[in-house]
Parts: sequence; structure tokens; C-alpha cells
Amino acid sequence: MSVSMTGSGEIATPVESSKSAMTWGPIFGGAAAAIGVTLILLLLGSGVGLTMVSPWSGQSSSLGTVGVTAAIWLVVVQWLSSGLGGYITGRLRTKWAAVHTDEVFFRDTAHGFISWALATIFVAGFLASSLTSLAGAGAQAVGSAATAAGTAASSTASAADLPTAYFTDALLRPEQARAGATSDDAAATAEVSRILLNGAAAGQIPDDDKAYLATIVSARTGLSEADARTRVDTVLKRIDDAKVAAQKAADEARKAASTTALLGALSLLIGAFIAAAAAAFGGSQRDEEEDLIVTSRI
Repeated sequence: MSVSMTGSGEIATPVESSKSAMTWGPIFGGAAAAIGVTLILLLLGSGVGLTMVSPWSGQSSSLGTVGVTAAIWLVVVQWLSSGLGGYITGRLRTKWAAVHTDEVFFRDTAHGFISWALATIFVAGFLASSLTSLAGAGAQAVGSAATAAGTAASSTASAADLPTAYFTDALLRPEQARAGATSDDAAATAEVSRILLNGAAAGQIPDDDKAYLATIVSARTGLSEADARTRVDTVLKRIDDAKVAAQKAADEARKAASTTALLGALSLLIGAFIAAAAAAFGGSQRDEEEDLIVTSRI
């Protein structure tokens, strides 16, 4: 907005500029540069990251090392692309004539921030689309495998799927478990599976179920009652250890996801600041170069 004085000293009506303070050309140019650099660096990081993972035992980096390295690389990618995109945005815009220095600085930082926002939205949408496609393909493969496995095991799994199957077994459990266990191995295997599933759901296996499992193991393996009971206790402890390991892995994955999310948010905030500062720096250099040209011509 500009204010003019009339010849009599009266203040004329303020005149609002019809030209917008936002220049979309440099914004899109800086965003395109940031997107290109981001994709190149992400592919480079993926290639380097694959060298840290090996199918051979003992030749891969730990999961924690891979995760930390990936997080650090994403931060580096965000900062480099933001800085380059913001600088290009500032250097490509035309000089604003008759505009205060503070306003020029604000416009440059705003242009850099908008350019960063556009690039971030595009990259986030691209990555989300890619991950969705990969997840869909993986889910389809898992579903096919699960369907095949379910078809093959339908004859033995149908009874185990019933909620009351375990309690039905308890009601009909024979007094002489040894004879009942040896008469039908498939039925004994299914019954043991139901006992283990019920114990996993309840959190523990009752003592009478443990004794019954030891009797079945003794009948099928020829072990003594004491050795069979020892084997049952050993296997149950392995099941508990596997459960604890799974819970620990899930907790570590939760912590890693939380740390990654917080680090990603902080990285985006710093990236936005870098883009705005780089745009202001680029715009300042652009104006200084033009001033030098004008001065040299004079």
C-alpha cells in the first residue's frame, strides 16, 4: 500500500498494489529442486542401507544400528533438500522495488517456507503411496499362504477353533490317560494343542493339565512319568521365554516408532526453518548482486 500527497498538502486516498506479494514461479522451482534432491538422496540411502543387511548369519548390522542410521540419514536428507530448495526459491524471485527491507526479509522467508511445505507434502504422499503398495502386496501374499495352510489343516483345526473345545476335552478326559493317548495320536495331538492354546490365553497352565500332558508324552514317547513331566516343564518354559521375547520385541518396536516419530517431527520443523533461512539468504544475495550491477554501470 502507498500513500501520496496532493499539491495542497492533503493526504490522498491510499493506493493498494494490485500485484500479489507471492511469486509462485520461484516457489514451484524451489519445491521441484527439493523434491528431486530428496528422491535422489533417499535412493542413495536405500542402496547404502541394503549393504548393511545380509541374509547370512552374523554378517548384518543390528536392527538398532540400521534404525538409527536410517533416522539420521532421513534428517540429513530433510535438511539438505530444504536448504537447497529454499535457496533456489530466494535467488529466483525478482527484486521487489519500493519495499522495506524488513518486508523483503519476511517475503523471502515466507516463500521458502511455502516451497518447503509443497515439497514435503509431495514426498510424504509419494512415500505413503509406495508403502501402501508394498503393504498390499505383502498382505496378499500372506493371505494366500494363510489360505493354503488353512485348507491343509482344516481337518484338524476345526475342532480347535471351537471356544468350548478345551472344556469339552476336560469333561471327557479319560481316567487312564495312557490308554486314551495311544489309541489315537491325531486326537491326542489336537488335544495337547488345545491345552496349550488355553494356557496361552489364560496366562498359565493348571497343574492338572500339566500332569495330563506328562501322561500323554509318556505314552507317546516311552519316557517315564518323571522324565515326561520334566520335558513338559522344559517345553512350557520355552513357550514362556518365547512369549517374553515377543513382548520385549514389541516394546522395543513401540519405543523405536515413538522415537522415530518425534525425531521426524523435530527434523521437519528444523527443515522448515532451514528452508526459510536459506530463502532469505538467497534473496539477499540476489538483491546484492543486482545492486552491484547497477552501481558498476553508474
